[in-house]
Amino acid sequence: MRYNGYGSGRQFLRPRFSGAVRTLIIINIAVFILQYTFREAHSLFGLVPILVVKKYYVWQLVTYMFLHGGFFHLLFNMFVLWMFGSELESRWGRNEFLKYYFITGIGAGIVYTAARFNSYVPTIGASGAIYGLLLAYALTFPNRYIYLYFFIPVKAKFLVLIFGFIEFFAVLSRTGDNIAHFAHLGGLLVGFLYLKLLKGKANILRRIIFIERKATDADVEVDDTVFEDTVNNVLRKLSKVGLDGLSPYERDILEQARKRYRDT
Repeated sequence: MRYNGYGSGRQFLRPRFSGAVRTLIIINIAVFILQYTFREAHSLFGLVPILVVKKYYVWQLVTYMFLHGGFFHLLFNMFVLWMFGSELESRWGRNEFLKYYFITGIGAGIVYTAARFNSYVPTIGASGAIYGLLLAYALTFPNRYIYLYFFIPVKAKFLVLIFGFIEFFAVLSRTGDNIAHFAHLGGLLVGFLYLKLLKGKANILRRIIFIERKATDADVEVDDTVFEDTVNNVLRKLSKVGLDGLSPYERDILEQARKRYRDT
């Protein structure tokens, strides 16, 4: 898969190797190397539904995300994490990105455990969180083209729909292909619920706060020193939470700063 960047002409954009994504990839590679030196890694740290339900091995809902079944399993997941996660982290900020990654990964594990609660077979891999990232990317950039197999252009929103239908029908048909389709569906479902319900309500609350704050701050002039301090505070927050983490008031501050410094 490959995807195009901004603007026309379908030019390609290379995602930057951002901080949280880089750290996750390094940890996954390190764990992949270590898991083959520890024979009990899959049974202790992979997701074994009956152990989570009966013996409360709840840590497996997190640790299973860092184990992989082979080199190509790891390579595909890390490639997708880099390709789509880097841009989401740039837009959301490190903290929000990591929160979403673990919410979808753990949520996918819970869905899988609920569906296979009597299973002794370990499930491993970051695919639940990866599918959550694909869903987030499609909702954030629905008309961005992704080049499937490097030459078939498909819009992100349609690609995720295709993946969702594939996983849904795979669950219904019970293909027995040793792929955790319930975990993939769980990542999509949890990601959608989080972005549309929880995060959506938070954005509505931000707008309400902005309206009230704007009303109280209207027609209040501030001197240059206070304005520069405010801009610096917003810039520091921007580096941590990304553009989507800023309130409309803070975005307005940045826009005022851009116009002011451009005209000077």
